[in-house]
Amino acid sequence: MLGIVPFPLIDPVLVEIGPFAIRWYALAYIVGLVIAWRVVRRLVAATPPCATPEQVDDFLTWAVVGVILGGRLGYVLFYLPGYYLQHPLEALMVWKGGMSFHGGMLGVIAATLWFCRWRGIDFFAFVDRVAVPTPIGLFLGRLANFINAELWGRPWDGPWAMVFPTDSDQVPRHPSQLYQAGLEGLALLAVMAWFGRQERYRARRGFLGGLFLAGYAVARMIGELFRQPDAFLGFLPGGLTMGQVLSLPMLAVGLWAIATSRARSAR
Repeated sequence: MLGIVPFPLIDPVLVEIGPFAIRWYALAYIVGLVIAWRVVRRLVAATPPCATPEQVDDFLTWAVVGVILGGRLGYVLFYLPGYYLQHPLEALMVWKGGMSFHGGMLGVIAATLWFCRWRGIDFFAFVDRVAVPTPIGLFLGRLANFINAELWGRPWDGPWAMVFPTDSDQVPRHPSQLYQAGLEGLALLAVMAWFGRQERYRARRGFLGGLFLAGYAVARMIGELFRQPDAFLGFLPGGLTMGQVLSLPMLAVGLWAIATSRARSAR
């Protein structure tokens, strides 16, 4: 295995005190949400304003519930519906793993729609602000996937291939978690930050939200070209993966939101 980059063995558990443990994956969720919360507090007050910082504080709980419930429900329905139909109680066992980003995204959108209707906030404008810092959480989440040695890439014999300790085949693979951290996290964050700091794009209600949806869909579909499909699903017809299939409607909705955003421009 000449030229193979050693996998950096990092304990998935950051801190463990008796039965209490903090894992890197949970920390990624927490830190991502906290940073996004602070950024959105500033963005909602930027011209044109759409909400108050105090309303963002109230929304944080809704976002957490949307991410967890949506992410878990999405995994159950999109990836293993047959299994959980036979074992329905295990669908509630979030601590056993199994979360879907697409499901979490739908959960947050549903929570945002409900919250905005309840508080009388413009839905499209508020979603735009929430979308801007979201790639931060995606970046941290992919790093946590890498630390957990999960969701690794397809077999590869290139110069930075890695052998993951959780891989029973023990073959060199793409470190696809890092590719996705770069695409879905850093690259998408740079795009969202550039457009989000400009008033003319903030004024086009739905533009930033659509940009995030379309940008994530493209980044995810590219990343899936290097990622090993889930063993229980494999490749779908046409050589697609479930992640790519779920990203197609996301791309369509994102492009629609961008195309129609000028007609919804704030006045």
